[in-house]
Amino acid sequence: MVLILGSIIHRSLTGESFVSWPGKVKYFALSSGTSEASSKYIPVTPDMIKAIKKTSIRQLVSLVQYDIPNDFFQKGILMLGGSTHLNFNGTYYEGDLSGITAGNIPFWFQHHYKPGKRLSKERDWGTKLNEIVSQAPHWDIGAIVGVPAWLQILMEKIIETHNIKHIHEIWPNLTIFCHGGVSFSPYAKSFEKLIGKPLLYIETYLASEGFIAFQNKPGPAGVMQMVMDNGLFYEFIPFNYTNFDTDGNVKENPQVFTITNVKKDEDYAILLTTVAGAWRYLIGDVIRFVSVEDYQIQIVGRTKHYLSMCGEHLSVENMNRAIEMFEQEYNVGIREFTVAGIPYESMFAHQWWIGTNDPVDDELLAQKIDEYLKILNDDYRTERLEAIKTVNAKSFPVNVFYEFMKSKGKEGGQHKFPRVLRGDLIAEWSNFLKENYSK
Repeated sequence: MVLILGSIIHRSLTGESFVSWPGKVKYFALSSGTSEASSKYIPVTPDMIKAIKKTSIRQLVSLVQYDIPNDFFQKGILMLGGSTHLNFNGTYYEGDLSGITAGNIPFWFQHHYKPGKRLSKERDWGTKLNEIVSQAPHWDIGAIVGVPAWLQILMEKIIETHNIKHIHEIWPNLTIFCHGGVSFSPYAKSFEKLIGKPLLYIETYLASEGFIAFQNKPGPAGVMQMVMDNGLFYEFIPFNYTNFDTDGNVKENPQVFTITNVKKDEDYAILLTTVAGAWRYLIGDVIRFVSVEDYQIQIVGRTKHYLSMCGEHLSVENMNRAIEMFEQEYNVGIREFTVAGIPYESMFAHQWWIGTNDPVDDELLAQKIDEYLKILNDDYRTERLEAIKTVNAKSFPVNVFYEFMKSKGKEGGQHKFPRVLRGDLIAEWSNFLKENYSK
C-alpha cells in the first residue's frame, strides 16, 4: 500500500516533534513542480541535507571521467535556483529545495558559488535576473546549473544587454551545463544559438525529496546512475494499467518491486522512503532502467503527464522526440510545448500549443507532429484511425508560456511548464491565451 504524507506532514508543520523522523523538522521544501497544482510541503532534515551534500561531492568527483580543462575547478559555478531567503512560519522555514541547500553549502565552496550569498537571497525573480546580468562580466564561470528554460532566458538577457554574439564572449571558460528537471532535447536547438563552442551536458536528478541520480560518466544523453546508498530507499511500481488509472493515479494495492526485481527497459513509478521522514512516498516521476547491473536509469515522464484518452498511451518521451524531429527537419527551436486531449464531435482531438520564437506554419506543425507520433507509437497510430479525429497546433512566442507561469506564481527557479494539461488547467490556459494573446 502506498502511504501519502497528508496528516503526518500537517503534524510536523504545526511544530510536533518525532512524528515520522527523530527530532523536529526545521525545513520544508515547497515542491517546485509545474503550474498545474499548488506546492506540496516536503520535509528536509539535517540528515537529508547531509545526504544531498555527500551526493553532490560524488558528482563533482565523477567529473574526472570527463575530458575537461585542468583549471576547471578554479572557475565559478553559477547555480540558478530558488531564493535562499526562506519564509519562517513560526515553527519552520519553507522555500525551494535549491534555496535550502544553497543556504547550507560548505564553506570551501563559497568562493566558487555564484551568484553569491547576497543575490541568492533575492526573492523577486526579475530583480535577481537583472542583477546577475549586471554582474556577469565580473565572473569567470566554468559551469552553469539549473533548469534549461530559465538559464536560457538568463543567457539571452546577458547577450542582449552586453551586446555580444554568444555567451562565450563573456564567459570564455564555460565548459559544463548541469541540468535536470525536464528533458533537455526540446531546448537543444535554440540553446546552440547562444554558445560559441560545444558544452558538456550533464544531467542530474535532484528532486525535492532527495538526490536520486546523476550522470557519472560520458554516455548517452539522459542516462544517470541511481544513488543507492545515501539516505533513500527505493521501491518501484510498474507503470501500466494494472497499477495506474488513465489519469495517472495509483490504484489500490499496486504491484511493488524492490531494486532486485526490476527489469531492463521497463517503466516504473518511484516510491521513496527518506531520511527526512517521507515513507513510501510516490514522487510522480516515471523512470526506465537502461541497465540493471549498475542501476543506470532515464527519466521518461510523469505519472500525470501521459495522454491516453482512448488508449493512445502517449508518453512525454514520445512528445519530446516528435518535437525534436520537427526541430531537426525544419531547423526551428521549440523551447516549450504542452498538449491536451479534448472532446471533438463524438470522439476526441489532441490540441498542441507550441512555444517558439521562429516562424512556423501551424498546419504544417500539426501535420508533422501527427506523422512523427504515428511512427513513434503504435497505439497512437491505431487510435488516430478510430478515436482521435483531428490534431491541431497553435504556436506562440516562448515568453507566453513563462507569463502564464508568472500569473500562477510559478516564475523562475525550478518551476516547469506541464507537458500535458488536464481538467481546470485546460480552461485556465485557454482563457489566458484568449485574454492576452488571441490569435
